[in-house]
Amino acid sequence: MAINNFINDEESSAKSRVSPAVIKRLPRYYRYLRELLQNDILRISSGELSKLMHVTASQIRQDLNCFGGFGQQGYGYNVKYLYGKIGEILGVTQHYNAIIIGAGNLGSALAASPVFERRGVKLTALFDSSPDVIGRSVSGYTVKSIDELEDYVRNNDVSIAVLTLTKDAVRDMAERLAGLGIKGLWNFASTELNLSNKDVVVQNVHMGDSLMTLCYELTK
Repeated sequence: MAINNFINDEESSAKSRVSPAVIKRLPRYYRYLRELLQNDILRISSGELSKLMHVTASQIRQDLNCFGGFGQQGYGYNVKYLYGKIGEILGVTQHYNAIIIGAGNLGSALAASPVFERRGVKLTALFDSSPDVIGRSVSGYTVKSIDELEDYVRNNDVSIAVLTLTKDAVRDMAERLAGLGIKGLWNFASTELNLSNKDVVVQNVHMGDSLMTLCYELTK
């Protein structure tokens, strides 16, 4: 038991030393590897992968070496194995449960998309405060009243909450969810959230920032 704990501590420590830039690239590797498997490509070199991803072969090797390398000199990478290992690193194999708070246009679009299933996350419920929305069927889910949130979270293993709320409502909701023990927030509101003091991981998604980056590139 002590040896296993030591190994787990070492793995956690190694992960904590990986730069945010490398972590940000991992989902992209995962996506490209999935496409390779769909095309029955089972082996690839770092040079071939670099041409697909427009990342240097050296960068690919450096990134993957942060987690053990996974490649063999003269062979390259076993695509299926590497896909599985990156999935483990990203937590895809943990099968987290998620809920959506806000069943408007964005919340409904997310519920209808394959984004959760493809990343190993199971969407289990949608919540809203509007009487016009509560009780409606959205992609097979009956939208629940936000008043049911506490009971639902207590009786279900929920790790992730997706927030598609206005900036005026999102902070109070984030605090409420943190109080219920939710450990991960995927925030689509325009307000930046930081709940590190409550041991809650937040991923803020700024679609407007992405659009402005695109406009900047066009302007150049």
